[in-house]
Amino acid sequence: MKSFSYVSAPDTATALRTIADGEDVKFLAGGTNLVDLMREGIEQPPTVVDITRLPLTGIEELAGGGIRVGALVSNSRLAADPLIRTRYPVLAQAILHGASAQLRNMATVGGNLLQRTRCMYFYDETAACNKRAPGSGCGAIGGFSRGGAVLGASEHCIATHPSDMAVALVMLDAVVEVESLHGVRRIPVAEFHRLPGDTPHLETVLAADELITAVELPPVAVAANSRYRKVRDRASYAFALVSVAAALAVEDGVVTEVRLALGGVGTKSWRATEAERVLLGRLATEGAFQRAAEAELAAAEGGPQNAFKIELAQRTIVATLRQLLTDGSAA
Repeated sequence: MKSFSYVSAPDTATALRTIADGEDVKFLAGGTNLVDLMREGIEQPPTVVDITRLPLTGIEELAGGGIRVGALVSNSRLAADPLIRTRYPVLAQAILHGASAQLRNMATVGGNLLQRTRCMYFYDETAACNKRAPGSGCGAIGGFSRGGAVLGASEHCIATHPSDMAVALVMLDAVVEVESLHGVRRIPVAEFHRLPGDTPHLETVLAADELITAVELPPVAVAANSRYRKVRDRASYAFALVSVAAALAVEDGVVTEVRLALGGVGTKSWRATEAERVLLGRLATEGAFQRAAEAELAAAEGGPQNAFKIELAQRTIVATLRQLLTDGSAA
């Protein structure tokens, strides 16, 4: 590991000044991804700013019924919070489907959003990877691409985003609060991660001097009837081949509200707006669910190794909506 300077920030102002004054400075919270990347030589920041002492660990109910979650709240604590489990069960389920209990105890909300892809070519310094070394090419294209994206990919990158939590947050229209010395701004989670285009190394819209301070969940009544379904190669400790976050409301057999987001298939967490459009106002039937899933995946493109994800995503959407409908709470 390359030598680096370590700064333990006693307050937010110190953390922001330190990162503003340096180049390629990184914030350290749980370290479940950054430390691994540093050990592998993929990340080599000259300075690491420890932010674990900052007062960003609250889970607060907002006046309108939403919830504000501090960026340093651990994944385990968020998933176990009674308000989250009651109002946003999809979020608790998504978190519990990710990593191991030990990692969830350390990983933070802000860090989860900033984790980098698990594409094998990204982690292999001998392989071409435009995320790791811009302009070097993409080894996954034409290589081992079974885990690659079928939505949002480009000729420069087909790596998927690994977060389960982000899929649920996109479905819920959550907002990321970030702060710098210039002030505070709010970014919808759906806009926080970038599509790769021709600059796959630029993964978020976060500026180099900005710190994630919180995530706000708006009041979403339909989220009380929500589910997260994850399909993976083994039952635990594996990233998604396909995942679906869904919420559904049905009155007199007609879909009155639906929310869908996909993981494992996109270069970022994917809001399934076309499927939502097809379903809204239609009879809640198996056939309608299938048509909506097909409409969403119509633009998907896969190669010989990952094209199976297209049908798998369709089947997973249908199965998740069927579960929401038949468990009695949406009928």
